[in-house]
Amino acid sequence: MLQRLVHLLPPRVRAFLRRIPVLVALYRWLRRGRQSRDRYLFGALALLAIVLGFGAVESQRWSPSGALVLTLLGGGLLLRVRSLAVLLGVVAVMVGYDAWKAPSNTGPGIVATLAVTAVLAVTLARTRQQLGVMGLRGDSMLLELRDRLRSQGEMPPLPDGWDAQVVMLQAGGSSFGGDFVVSALHDGVLEVALVDVSGKGTDAGTRALMLSGAFGGLLGSVPTERFLPACNSYLHRQKWDEGFVTAVHVVIDLATGEYTVESAGHPPAVQFDAGSGTWRVSPAKGVVLGVIPDLAAVPEGGQLGAGDALLLYTDGLVEAPGSDLDAGIDRLLGEAERLVPNGFRKGARELVELMAAERDDDCALILIWRT
Repeated sequence: MLQRLVHLLPPRVRAFLRRIPVLVALYRWLRRGRQSRDRYLFGALALLAIVLGFGAVESQRWSPSGALVLTLLGGGLLLRVRSLAVLLGVVAVMVGYDAWKAPSNTGPGIVATLAVTAVLAVTLARTRQQLGVMGLRGDSMLLELRDRLRSQGEMPPLPDGWDAQVVMLQAGGSSFGGDFVVSALHDGVLEVALVDVSGKGTDAGTRALMLSGAFGGLLGSVPTERFLPACNSYLHRQKWDEGFVTAVHVVIDLATGEYTVESAGHPPAVQFDAGSGTWRVSPAKGVVLGVIPDLAAVPEGGQLGAGDALLLYTDGLVEAPGSDLDAGIDRLLGEAERLVPNGFRKGARELVELMAAERDDDCALILIWRT
């Protein structure tokens, strides 16, 4: 294949290339050994750089010197670091040739652009090589993980008489954050856990991705009263130094409406009583996950009747520097009063967006109600 590409060049160009020792050595290196995908890509990009370099001398209109940037970008996306280094040498030779034959076509601006692009290409190639992926596959993997995290946070289909809404906003508009939801429905019992990893945005996103898989596997696989202790044991074995993790775990019997709430350092759950039209803050408390080896969460029970609702949220909605947590909860519940006449489903996102507008933190809210 390489010989075919070379024979496509005009005879005068091939004769000139044979007089350049660097290019002759490069051609011999490409022909020697196993022709891997990396070698083929390198050969194509090197040939493109040579064609663009000679073309820039003949016609700046059809082949400007700045077009060599394309070969560097392609090398950063497709080549290994070692092959990219050789490609940089080929581009440098062609830039030197252009500067010799047509000095007016290769100014300081072109050289500076190529130099910056070369640095970016090397950085990109090193990152890809560390990940062991080619091209933009690394970004695709992150997008797939993000989509899996979002799909895992979706509530399972609930039976007639029940409904739920999950709203999540990440700090700075990022696709990754430290808040996530895991849920499971089995034998008429709904289990939901809202977890908040310390930090915000992409800083906490990697730990949230890891924990969502682990906690999702535990939910429904261990007895409900053992879920938070099992999560705590898992985190304690990791011995992380990055921060802490809070969680709230809710178990609802959809046949009777009875529920239990367990908290591990998380803001308290809130129940809306349709009969009195008031919101009641749950007294369930506990220590944050991963700090002590044996977690002893104190559960709190209740019952949801027709029109009642249960509200779970993360501290991003109620905490602000210099303000009291109780004051933030009172303001959240004050704004939540608007949910009742407008309907829980329509008002939940508006509530989160309103509360999150004043804070730069990941925010999440779960609303479960009985219709």
